[in-house]
Amino acid sequence: MLNKGFLLKVSRFAKANALLEKDAKYIVALSGGADSVALLLAMKELGYSVEAAHCNFRLRGDESDRDESFCVKLCEVNGIRLRVTHFDTAEFAKLRKISIEMAARHLRYSYFDNLMKDIGAAAVCVAHHQDDSVETVLMNLVRGTGVHGLTGIKARNGRIVRPLLCVTRTEIEDCLREAGQDYVTDSTNLIDDVVRNKLRLDVIPLLKKINPSVCDSIAKTARRVGEAVKTLDAFVENSLEKLVQVSCDGHVRVPIDGLRRESSPELMLFHILKRYSFTPSQVEQVYGQLGSGPGRVFYSATHQMLIDRGYILIEPIDAAPMRKMKIPEVGVYVLDGNLKLKFEAVGGSACLELSKSKNCCYADMSKVSFPLVVRPCAVGDRFVPFGMKGSKLVSDYLTDIKMNLFDKRRQLVVADASGRIIWLVNQRPDNRVRIGDDTDAVLKITCVE
Repeated sequence: MLNKGFLLKVSRFAKANALLEKDAKYIVALSGGADSVALLLAMKELGYSVEAAHCNFRLRGDESDRDESFCVKLCEVNGIRLRVTHFDTAEFAKLRKISIEMAARHLRYSYFDNLMKDIGAAAVCVAHHQDDSVETVLMNLVRGTGVHGLTGIKARNGRIVRPLLCVTRTEIEDCLREAGQDYVTDSTNLIDDVVRNKLRLDVIPLLKKINPSVCDSIAKTARRVGEAVKTLDAFVENSLEKLVQVSCDGHVRVPIDGLRRESSPELMLFHILKRYSFTPSQVEQVYGQLGSGPGRVFYSATHQMLIDRGYILIEPIDAAPMRKMKIPEVGVYVLDGNLKLKFEAVGGSACLELSKSKNCCYADMSKVSFPLVVRPCAVGDRFVPFGMKGSKLVSDYLTDIKMNLFDKRRQLVVADASGRIIWLVNQRPDNRVRIGDDTDAVLKITCVE
């Protein structure tokens, strides 16, 4: 039996943070180390319905098999169902071209997700404790972080819960020693070859020489920062709702003047761009360019961003830009998404009632040669804007009407068989195909979105 004081501390923490429910089933991630052993036994003795799950990553040879055997015996003795899975972690990391640590994390949590669904578990309980949270704060501080990085490890992250964040590693080991419960030790935790282990083995012992209760102090500070962050997040969320303009197709506009009126523009910019996977270093670069004219495009894994005429523009990256489409004859043609172009012969100009809408183009059929082509505009494209005599680069025309770079990339043209542009779609027809009083046959092109 575990120490009653230890169990009471864990129970109160779980209740205060709404981590566990008595009538739910939970999976305990069991490695065989002191932390996970204490968590499993505490959950069982507190009366929760638990199953254990052990992942053998096959990274430490005989030691990995030793850990698995220990977990099997521990669960047999305590009447707890154990589920074991094996991974070829090194091969997975090689195929995905990621680190061993990232591969193990991905495999572990993917397995937990599937297992939760299979057995109807409410959450996975993992054995992070107060010292882990302190180490996380220090790691984030060393690497450079915002205020969220100073809050430590969350007690709940989705369906992952951490009931032991209220206790230290020493408390865990003392509790197991008093109960006569053994555990296994991962030898890699004793080597200071990674950042966390260097902090654990080298830095924190030095800090304890300055203040023996430094870990308690850091943990308390992290909790206070966490409470302050809740207030900050609520304020930021309220401000972003007023500031950020999002269209139904996921295009984002942020007025720079409005951003500058915020009490902390750079902080607001960070929270905006973080939503679209931009990095803190990119936020700094963008913030430094807010006063300049249209600049370069910034890319995240999912989005692209541009400063243009008083706005920050953010759009999803188009994975499949439109290819050219051949139009052999009149009819209705469906382009990307819901965009349609209707080509029709509508008789002579004498009896024609012309639409002034930009989504319509009228051309003298005798001046147009089929097949037509619909395509994105290209570098070097020229046309003669309706009502003018001289030709103009399409790119210059789009700049003159203050079209942003993203819209320029999407701009479509209709060209005839000779390659001559006859319509800048939804903008302006070419003057060379304009209809006149003597036009016998008219080609009408209508864009329908």
